[in-house]
Amino acid sequence: MVRCWKHSEAALEEPQRMCDPTSSSRVPHKVLWLSLAVMLLIVIIALGVTAHLGLQHRTQSSMQVFRIPDHTSDLISQSTVIDKNNNVVTYSVTSHVNHSSTVIFDLRHGLVCYKPDNQDSCFLRRMESWDFENMQSQLNESEQLVRQVWVVGNQTEKHTEFLGVMPGSRVEASSLQEPLQSLCEQASVYWTRRSEGPGKQRLIYFCIDICFPSNICVSVCFYYLPE
Repeated sequence: MVRCWKHSEAALEEPQRMCDPTSSSRVPHKVLWLSLAVMLLIVIIALGVTAHLGLQHRTQSSMQVFRIPDHTSDLISQSTVIDKNNNVVTYSVTSHVNHSSTVIFDLRHGLVCYKPDNQDSCFLRRMESWDFENMQSQLNESEQLVRQVWVVGNQTEKHTEFLGVMPGSRVEASSLQEPLQSLCEQASVYWTRRSEGPGKQRLIYFCIDICFPSNICVSVCFYYLPE
């Protein structure tokens, strides 16, 4: 009788072990956390791909290409890169004699920088109200991927600006902010000031022709001021 009681007690305890809820709930919890981790990883990858494509689109959509006749009726090639994030407009100009120059309008710091590629010099001037208005309109309207524009000579408004280079105003390139610092890191940097012209006693050093989408072309001519 005692032997039968022990057997029935063991038999009664066995189903209780098989029906333990704590052991059976561990597997669904693991599956749930694994599913959440996979979903989170998919969302992160999707966001990364979307951000990359959006950044690539913004960079590509800011490229404009111009073919412009200069004062000798030859063509100069000009490309414009617009960086909306940093408020910077960069012009790369190549004349008919293959002389290249880079001009940066830095709206954030209110500076214009001219860098002839065949010279170890950069020339600075402060932006004026017309510069801000002109560059801001380009930042606002630069939505097309690539534009090719022919500026017709008899329909183009042309101006000449004279900038006098001040020899005693040399600036260390390391004191400039980006992107001017990278452009001028191996060059001597000088301040310039606008003037009416060099006069008969001064020769024009060089000129850079820049054309804007408003059908205005400006020939910026540099000369050295006396000490």
